[in-house]
Amino acid sequence: MIEIIVYRDGADAIEEGFSADDLPDLLADDDNLVWVDIFANEHDHHENAGRVLSDVFHFHHLTIEDCRETRNQPKVEAYKNYMFFILHGVKSETNSTNFVTKELDGYLGRNFIVTYRHEEFRSINNVRQLIRSNSFHCQRGAAYLLHQMFDHLVDLYMPVVDDFDNNINALEDRVFLMRKSNTDMLEEIMDIRRAVARLKRISTRQLDVLYRISHGEFGQIPEQVLPFFRDVHDHLQRIADLAENYRDLVSGLFDIHFSVIANKTNDVMKVMTLISTIMLPLSLIAGIYGMNFDNMPETKTAYGYFITLGVMGIVALALVYYFWKKGWIFEG
Repeated sequence: MIEIIVYRDGADAIEEGFSADDLPDLLADDDNLVWVDIFANEHDHHENAGRVLSDVFHFHHLTIEDCRETRNQPKVEAYKNYMFFILHGVKSETNSTNFVTKELDGYLGRNFIVTYRHEEFRSINNVRQLIRSNSFHCQRGAAYLLHQMFDHLVDLYMPVVDDFDNNINALEDRVFLMRKSNTDMLEEIMDIRRAVARLKRISTRQLDVLYRISHGEFGQIPEQVLPFFRDVHDHLQRIADLAENYRDLVSGLFDIHFSVIANKTNDVMKVMTLISTIMLPLSLIAGIYGMNFDNMPETKTAYGYFITLGVMGIVALALVYYFWKKGWIFEG
């Protein structure tokens, strides 16, 4: 599906409803701003879009191949009369444990923008609604309109980043309150670590793209529009910095998790050791009086059995009292 939006210089509103056959005439007028939005979610759409990109715009065939694929990394490239870019937006179903993105390919020329996508983009829809209600953003040229798309695309990362923050804080509390080893919690930490790694990788690569665009490397971006792209770059820089912080926090979660498990294990071992220590002298006494000698003290007395039990009880209580005074048991 190809949607064409045109803003004519001096007009109060945009125009829509054009077909691909109208593009040569529309592009020939330098006073027009032409936005061609290609939504290629079916095979036939790819074929029709490919003919428009090659026959009408005469884009390089390698960029057209990149548009047809969906596994490209963010990048930007300069050509004689246009700039080609690839950015990633977040999918609507993405969250802190399953961070997934979708690819937006595009071209920027002096008086045109071409966006090529395989999925719905809220940022594209938002900009479309924006210019339908107010043509001001089109009046400032193609580069400024592209900035609006980038700005909306980057802003949609923020709810996901907030979800990362909330989820990591909740995991920290749960790890501290953990009573025993929890495999499910460890899997959650692994999931969020992988999601943070993807967020960090995508945001870092897009930072390089926006840095190059916002610092005057491409002639299609007028100097007066560069500060707006630098503002988008600053927003993405904050996201990349947060992703780096989250990576450190998640690594710390692993350390905390294993430390809690180790402490719980140490507590169990301490209790077992104290029980063994208490039982050791009792076993010694029982072992001595279990030997088969006739002349052992108290073996022939009427109360020898009870005296021995009493001594064992006193020894056990004395050891418990000693451990308590040392703070090794009954710490609460």
